[in-house]
Amino acid sequence: MSKDNYYNSIASGYDELHGEEQIAKLELIGEEIHTDSLLKDFIKSNCKLLDVGCGSGISTGFFKAKEKFGIDPSSKLIKIAIKNYPFCEFKIAGAEKIPFKDKTFDIILSLTAIQNFDDITKGLLEMKRAAKKDARFVLTYLKKSPKHKEIDDAIRLNFDVIKRIEQEKDWVYFCK
Repeated sequence: MSKDNYYNSIASGYDELHGEEQIAKLELIGEEIHTDSLLKDFIKSNCKLLDVGCGSGISTGFFKAKEKFGIDPSSKLIKIAIKNYPFCEFKIAGAEKIPFKDKTFDIILSLTAIQNFDDITKGLLEMKRAAKKDARFVLTYLKKSPKHKEIDDAIRLNFDVIKRIEQEKDWVYFCK
């Protein structure tokens, strides 16, 4: 079963399976942003936000932003996101081909999705392409992923890591 088919097959129970864990991760990220002077003004309320691998939209809708966009390859998860977060815009797309122009976003999130990218480096470079020059990134991936070394190397090679923290199940990177 492909990853897209897998996520389509669990879409109706996705929030029940992962929602509580995602909210805890988002709250940790929010707390870090508000308490660490290195992360001051990391996410501004007048920014344009992109959530790559947005799933059901929980992370897209979590932070204050002027405009919020989410992409995910699962059509069924995107339908749920559209229903639950009508103030955000969602598209069916993978990280390797982000359907937005160059230099569009101020902040790009990708929470616990990078290990699912078909091509990790291509997905990360697409995020950089879609980001404005002074953009910020919050990137997380599963600590237990067999691709953890490849992901860590690709993040460190392609981004300026401001801070890395360990969450219960994920590594969390704040980058520019």
